[in-house]
Amino acid sequence: MQDQSKEPRPLPFSRQLLAGYKARHFGYEAKNGVACITLNRPERKNPLTFDSYAELRDLFRSMADATDIKAVVIRGAGENFCSGGDVHEIIGPLTELDMPGLLAFTRMTGDLVKAMRACPQPIIAAIDGVCAGAGAILAMASDFRLGTSRSKTAFLFTRVGLAGCDMGACAILPRIIGQGRAAELLFTGRSMSGEEAERWGFLNRVCSPEELLGAAMTLAAELAAGPTFAHGMTKKMLHQEWNMGVDEAIEAEAQAQAICMATKDFNRAYQAFVAKQKPVFKGD
Repeated sequence: MQDQSKEPRPLPFSRQLLAGYKARHFGYEAKNGVACITLNRPERKNPLTFDSYAELRDLFRSMADATDIKAVVIRGAGENFCSGGDVHEIIGPLTELDMPGLLAFTRMTGDLVKAMRACPQPIIAAIDGVCAGAGAILAMASDFRLGTSRSKTAFLFTRVGLAGCDMGACAILPRIIGQGRAAELLFTGRSMSGEEAERWGFLNRVCSPEELLGAAMTLAAELAAGPTFAHGMTKKMLHQEWNMGVDEAIEAEAQAQAICMATKDFNRAYQAFVAKQKPVFKGD
């Protein structure tokens, strides 16, 4: 009689395979563990719509269980990144909604940022040209930002009569560039040039427009080839420790690092070091 206790049991969660994902409201390609999201309405500087907001949110939520995606690049088609919410398809209709409808929308857009911060894969924003409003938020919510000298980043919510506190900007932006600089951008809505964005620490580096996508994909490939479980832990702790005191953060990092030390990747790295070889990480 077969021992039923040794039969494999179904996992209590669903694993996603997103290399073959078919996007409806933006471009999507995945190869060798790197997913590339392309906002593809270049004739209007790649604005977001209700549908693209929701699909991006759902896609990044699915990334949490994706076993075949190790890093993500998000870019805009043409010579611009993203001009924010579409004036005619979002801003116009918002003026006609009641308060429950408005709150449902702002919570949905905030959920996109939550999903980007919660997914374990590092996200690289490749920013060229206009990066404004919700487009600036997408860049802000990413883990790395590569730009060009002609990129113009603007948190322009006050220009349309709204507060600068949109989609987590007042929490996240000061941690990237500092409180005073964030206040300047969020109060005035002015644009920040590529050189200024790099100097202030918003951009990790400035590339030529011709080299931007290649640089972003190269960085993504390097991250995808690394210890991806450990990368996910790094991202998680970078996010969680915002709300911790130093002692609490040190203890949390001790626990996180102990978990990483129990992975096969950690053992592979040691064996490769002993053999004077480059480690090949597998994310487990």
